[in-house]
Amino acid sequence: MDLKPRVIRSEDIYRTYWLYWHLLGLESNFFLNRLLDLVITVFVTIWYPIHLILGLFMDRSSGDVCKGLPITAACFFASFKFICFRIKLSEIKQIEILFKELDQRASSQEECEFFNQNTRREANFIWKSFIVAYGLSNISAIASVLFAGGHKLLYPAWFPYDVQASELIFWLSVTYQIAGVSLAILQNLANDSYPPMTFCVVAGHVRLLAMRLSRIGQGPEETKYSTGKQLIESIEDHRKLMKIVELLRSTMNISQLGQFISSGVNISITLVNILFFADNNFAVTYYGVYFLSMVLELFPCCYYGTLISVEMNQLTYAIYSSNWMSMDRSYSRILLIFMQLTLAEVKIKAGGMIGIGMNAFFATVRLAYSFFTLAMSLR
Repeated sequence: MDLKPRVIRSEDIYRTYWLYWHLLGLESNFFLNRLLDLVITVFVTIWYPIHLILGLFMDRSSGDVCKGLPITAACFFASFKFICFRIKLSEIKQIEILFKELDQRASSQEECEFFNQNTRREANFIWKSFIVAYGLSNISAIASVLFAGGHKLLYPAWFPYDVQASELIFWLSVTYQIAGVSLAILQNLANDSYPPMTFCVVAGHVRLLAMRLSRIGQGPEETKYSTGKQLIESIEDHRKLMKIVELLRSTMNISQLGQFISSGVNISITLVNILFFADNNFAVTYYGVYFLSMVLELFPCCYYGTLISVEMNQLTYAIYSSNWMSMDRSYSRILLIFMQLTLAEVKIKAGGMIGIGMNAFFATVRLAYSFFTLAMSLR
């Protein structure tokens, strides 16, 4: 006999996500954590993209500009997104509370198995894949400097002193760039893993709600009272899901707009760098891994954004699949109103205008290709 409790725990998926915030000095009242937060804010979130942007305006060749532009755009938008998410942390916590309440509604073995074997596994795969992709990108960038030979910085940048004045100053500058980009990647892990991971969990809970709706009135011992209670509880679950969607719209409104712009620019410029400015194998490897990281950064979010819409569209059919024919007029009226509510299209938009879905992903790829052809014509 299986005595394993039938429970799902969405909060377990977010343990690594909150670890990112703790490592960055947030979500803690200790003095050292606040000091760490201040140092990272000043020297990484603010100054790091500034010193890269200033480096682009120095007397450099077009090749140096193209080499520095992807990481400059990535760091700028990483700081931008990090600030956006930091402002919205209270809403992110509200979403997690709603997930916990929805977790308690999953009572059947079928629901628990689906969530643990599909939703939870996919969400865990998302944050693990981001760690691998961003980690490889960072390692390849560092290797391209350490093994390329010569005194070259990790990225073209501006410093308020002569970087080549001495060996010590040069390696201190390189160390700052390595530490800064590593912390920027940690910020990006918090930025970029949250949207697809959360979209995946939302889509999973919508599927669980559809399972519960289709079972209403199907049991042999169910009464009209118990059936009506299940319907009201399902309506409340739907309300919570729509509340989560509204919070996600507020949380990702500006940050994801920056994501689309950053991905379009980075994908196109990275292709140009691979074809024309990668002068050694480490550089080719770095830009290749960086290109894949940019695609990975955008695709999961768009895929699960579309999946939410698909799962939401299935709720109407799930309601119709319940045993409503034997119920009275009052129940049928409530059911009909609920069905009308589920017919509304559910989309989360970036900047209030770009729907986060596969159409936006392909549009961004087309935009990146347009930038690429423009760069080819201006070569």
